[in-house]
Amino acid sequence: MGIGNIGLPGLLLIAIVVLVLFGRGKISGLMGEVGKGITSFKRGINEGQKELEQEEAADAAKDVTPEDEKDKV
Repeated sequence: MGIGNIGLPGLLLIAIVVLVLFGRGKISGLMGEVGKGITSFKRGINEGQKELEQEEAADAAKDVTPEDEKDKV
């Protein structure tokens, strides 16, 4: 009997014990905090991707004129 073979009845029993020990209010508050954390994590990932895209766009917009051509202007 390993811990990987809990099954559905075992999970339900664990859920009931956790509910009895911590109460509905604490569990719902905890789940709310978990949801806020996930939302914040996703927002951070999106902001990071936007920064990378902006850096790539800035790199593409750099002046690539050869040095000898710049002197002629």
